[in-house]
Amino acid sequence: MASLTSPVSLRTPISNKSSLSSLHLAKTKFVSSSNKNSPAKSTAALCVKASLFSSPKQTTKDSTRPTKVQELYVYEINERDRGSPAYLPLSQKEVHSLGDLVPFSNKLYSGNLEKRLGITSGICVLIQHVPERNGDRYEAIYSFYFGDYGHLSVQGQYLTYEDTYLAVTGGTGIFEGAYGQVKLQQIVFPFKLFYTFYLKGIPDLPHELLGTPVPPSPVVEPTPDAKGVQPNAVIKNYTK
Repeated sequence: MASLTSPVSLRTPISNKSSLSSLHLAKTKFVSSSNKNSPAKSTAALCVKASLFSSPKQTTKDSTRPTKVQELYVYEINERDRGSPAYLPLSQKEVHSLGDLVPFSNKLYSGNLEKRLGITSGICVLIQHVPERNGDRYEAIYSFYFGDYGHLSVQGQYLTYEDTYLAVTGGTGIFEGAYGQVKLQQIVFPFKLFYTFYLKGIPDLPHELLGTPVPPSPVVEPTPDAKGVQPNAVIKNYTK
């Protein structure tokens, strides 16, 4: 029976010079092509490396964020008409102990005591009773509500026996983007407190919220108009 013609085996040795020349030429073209493309590959590799290790560019929003420090003064006054504070002794111990909770809400007045601004609202978690100072140390999370202007939120250590600083964690309305700190001065715990905010990250505060503060003392009181929430002594839609 006649045999079929088989394809050339890949193992068949190449013996003629023309075939060797063709292979040499192909190899030369391949190496030349690889060398021609290598600068582009190197450049791409460098770009990737640079993008991985270079610092991120500052956004336009961050670069235009106000950094001026603005001071805002407010009084928090407990007029004993809100059922505040409420003491929840979760520790079930006779003395104030770790874990006890104190939710609260008091009235908020401008630093010059001429305008009713709104309220405070928050909660304190007792961390440590300090008998030698006749007081307590709390971790506090609360907010200051300013009617249509928005609100400011703060968090940090709250001591009943000395001044402390808390962090401003943000806000809404005109206080959106606010950061900084607030100094808390205990005048008569827990009935009169004075706060000095050091605010950054926001536009200039409205004149209505500003003014020369009345120096803190146990005898300070809001003006009769502010206490009576007269139209000339409240901000718009003050928080009740």
